Amino acid sequence: MGGFEGHLFPGLSFFFYGLYQARLFSRASICNYPVQYPPSRPWSKGRWAKLRQIYYVGLLKIMSACILVAQELHNIPGEFVLITKLFHQRNFIYHKEWQHLTLYMSFFLSGCVDVVSQNLLPQRCAALEQGAQALALFMCLPLMVSHIQDTEGVELQAHILLIQAMFLLTLVVIVELWAPNMPQIWVMKAFLNMVVGSWLMHIGFMLFKPISGYKWMDDDKNDIMFVTTFFCWHVAFAAILMIWIYGFSFVWYCYIC
Repeated sequence: MGGFEGHLFPGLSFFFYGLYQARLFSRASICNYPVQYPPSRPWSKGRWAKLRQIYYVGLLKIMSACILVAQELHNIPGEFVLITKLFHQRNFIYHKEWQHLTLYMSFFLSGCVDVVSQNLLPQRCAALEQGAQALALFMCLPLMVSHIQDTEGVELQAHILLIQAMFLLTLVVIVELWAPNMPQIWVMKAFLNMVVGSWLMHIGFMLFKPISGYKWMDDDKNDIMFVTTFFCWHVAFAAILMIWIYGFSFVWYCYIC
C-alpha cells in the first residue's frame, strides 16, 4: 500500500464495506431478521430477473482487488521478480510490493468465496464466507507488522494505530465464526471496518498529500501526538456515523418503506 493511491483505494474499500455492514445490521435489528445476512430473494420472472438474483458484494471485492493489483504492478519500476542474482548472491527484492499483492490476493479469494456461496451454491453458506474473511484479515496482520520495521516518526505512529484497529477487527471476525448471530459482533465489525478504512485514507493524505500544505515532521513530538488525536477523532466519527445510519434506517423501515 505504498504511495497515496495505495492507501486511498484500500481505505475506500474498507470504509464502504463498513457502511454496507452497518446497513445490514440496522435492517436486521429493525426488521427482526434472525441473522445479519439478508434472506435469499424470491425468484421472479422477466427480462432482468436473473440480474436481480445476483449478490454483488463478492463481485465488488474481486473488482477492488483486481484494481489494487493493477495499481501496484503499474508503480513497480523495472522487472517484477521475487529473487534477483547480484554478485552471485540471491536477494529478495520488492518485498513490500509482494506483501501488498499477498494482501490483495487474500481479499480476492474472499470475494471468490462470497460469489460461490451467494450465487452458485444451492444454499448460501455464511460460515464459509465468514471463514474466508477471517483468513484474509488474519493474513493481513503479520504483513502490517512487518511493514513498520523500516518506518519512524509520524508514519510509524500512524501504522501502529492502524495495526491496533486491524487486530480488533480480526478478533471480531474470528469470534463471529462461533457467534454469528450476536448483534454486538455485527456492530463492532461495521464500526471497525469504517475506522480502518477512514484511517487508511487519512494516512495517505497525511504522508503524501497533507491538506495543510506542510509536511508532517518526524522529529516534532507535537506532530506525533496529533496523529493519535486524529485517530481518536476517526473513532468518534465512525461511532457518530453508525448512529446516523441506524437512525436513518429506523425512519426508513418504520415510517417510509
